[in-house]
Amino acid sequence: MNISLLQNKEIFSNSLLISFSGFLIISFFLIFGRRLKLAVQLERFGLPIAVISGVAGISIGPYGLIHFLSKETTNVWSNFPTPLLSLVFATLMMGRPIPNINGLVKPILNQFLLALSLGFGQFFVGGLVVKYLLAPHMDINPLMGCLIEVGFEGGHGAASIIGESFNRLGFSEGLDLGLAMATMGLLSSSLLGSIFIFIGRTLRLSDTEEIIDNKDNSTSNLETEIFADLKILLINLGFAGLAISFGLLLLQFLKYISNFLGDFSREIIFSLPVFPLILIGSLLIRYILEKTNNTDFISNILQREIGILSTDLLIFTAMASLDIATVFENWVLILLLTIFGLLWNLICIAYFAYFIFDDYWFEKSLIEFGNSTGVVASGLLLLRLADPKNISKTLPIFTSKQLFAQLILSGGFFTVIAPLVISKIGLDYWTDICALITFLIFISAFLFNKNISTSIQ
Repeated sequence: MNISLLQNKEIFSNSLLISFSGFLIISFFLIFGRRLKLAVQLERFGLPIAVISGVAGISIGPYGLIHFLSKETTNVWSNFPTPLLSLVFATLMMGRPIPNINGLVKPILNQFLLALSLGFGQFFVGGLVVKYLLAPHMDINPLMGCLIEVGFEGGHGAASIIGESFNRLGFSEGLDLGLAMATMGLLSSSLLGSIFIFIGRTLRLSDTEEIIDNKDNSTSNLETEIFADLKILLINLGFAGLAISFGLLLLQFLKYISNFLGDFSREIIFSLPVFPLILIGSLLIRYILEKTNNTDFISNILQREIGILSTDLLIFTAMASLDIATVFENWVLILLLTIFGLLWNLICIAYFAYFIFDDYWFEKSLIEFGNSTGVVASGLLLLRLADPKNISKTLPIFTSKQLFAQLILSGGFFTVIAPLVISKIGLDYWTDICALITFLIFISAFLFNKNISTSIQ
């Protein structure tokens, strides 16, 4: 018995060592891969290194062509999404100055309404596809109606986390399908986004200057100094750790007060991810540092690099463990959900671009398209390519909007409760609710902007 226990410990230790070593090697290649000229050129065409790393992860994973990574390794890596996504959310707001929203209330509200219409519309469209196109011909789990929003809006991080909820509710293949949808969304964001940028420049849909150089010469020396100084790195990681600790403590507090609430409320709270709460902690720390004039402790460049690297590693580890067989078995489902999800995104963005946005509609639509099909980094990359000098002022608008939208969708409250609600009331009612919410958002945005225009006249 003791010998068996020792053997199991040794196997676990070896697996953990191999997994961690592989993780460090991959981190090394991603860090230096981002400095390669080829990677820079690919990003200029809207193809982030995260996509390349993800494809590489599939190729060398246990279900890929090469089988370099063992199943034991990816099993250990399956625990990585939570800490990696925590770092992404911890650095999301801390690395950027709190935007000055004076004169931007209307643009922020419109951007927020666009984000909500995209997210709830993806639930609505997903429900319709599952009910009317897939259910009559296939044995379909109703929870598949969540996959567009989970994969597109939430990305690989949300898919990994919500996958645990799917498994508890009897939808075991939900994790792999969610990751597959996230991959399709990320590819669509990169490829279609780059096409939109090309069309926008050709037809002069953008009023901003075309990007000349992807390098930021003003900060190149500063960046060198930052990465050469281990002390600054540790300080920035420490602040990120504080934001994560705040989120964890707040979540534990919510779980404590849930003892005084009903069973369903308690179930929702215990299913809540910590990431939106970490975002609040990140914003709070940034606010305190700005009010006390201590922002020198925070490196915007370093916080951004930590977030980008964490995102790349998250996508790589998630896609490396992707069960290709499950994806191939459900390729019709994935293809249909991807097509209709993209169609909805384009319809929704076209509505806001034509009826709602007053100026710089191309930039505002582009960043939201990237965010609603891939990850936040995808949207920011597309915006940087289309508007490198932030002439449109879209970046502070998007950042301010994200503070609220991230708590609701993209791995926030409604993303979490969607599987629970569907399991309680059924997909039909949930689809109707999301359709009603989406319709009300459309009408509210139109009436709000019409009233504003009338009052100005």
